[in-house]
Amino acid sequence: MSIAIIGGTGLTDLEGLEITHRQMLHTPYGETSSPIIHGKYCGKKVIFLARHGSQHTIPPHKINYRANIWSLKEVGVKNVIAIAAVGGIHPDMRSKDLVIPHQLIDYTASRDHTFFDDDSHPVTHIDFTHPYCDNLRQQLLMAAQQIECTVHNHGVYGATQGPRLETAAEINRMEQDGCDVVGMTGMPEAALARELSLCYATCALVVNPAAGRGAAEITMSDIEANIKDSIVYVRHLLAQVICEY
Repeated sequence: MSIAIIGGTGLTDLEGLEITHRQMLHTPYGETSSPIIHGKYCGKKVIFLARHGSQHTIPPHKINYRANIWSLKEVGVKNVIAIAAVGGIHPDMRSKDLVIPHQLIDYTASRDHTFFDDDSHPVTHIDFTHPYCDNLRQQLLMAAQQIECTVHNHGVYGATQGPRLETAAEINRMEQDGCDVVGMTGMPEAALARELSLCYATCALVVNPAAGRGAAEITMSDIEANIKDSIVYVRHLLAQVICEY
């Protein structure tokens, strides 16, 4: 059974990973963000897809989420781990921490958010009470015990439209709504995975305090530095999950 990782291109830097081939699929929903990378790790099939494109050129509101998720289903994927960079709203969720969310709130707009929106499909309502696959969440949490990093075992992910960052007032509202972290790619990715019966969970890497939660202005240089310093923890987590799944 293969497992897919959606995230950045740097996630393929796993020691011992064998890349077997790359595949570009033409889907009913257009082109995927990047070629699908097939590989083997610990004797397991693993697939990588760069959500923002191979050169990180696709902004969050322009990602073809439907093509990406459809393509993973088409190549036989059953389990999807989504890696996401987020801002920390909850004071305990600090930069370079990992969060395994258990819930989410969708603040996005004007994204193609369902496969069932034309006359070729019957009206379909999915149960989205618990948006993340608990089995895969537990696998992530068990693997997290093997890495030297602060990992939060729950959290509410607030998905915003982007590409701009949020205002301090928006973050205040999100905190009142119950959000612990904020990101821009969590939806409709999670719902589309549920529509295709994929087991989907997120590993969120906190890369900055959310607007109004830090002492300084949020800069991309600080975000990129935090990613560079802590992406190793994400790689270690993935290595553990793939080997143990």
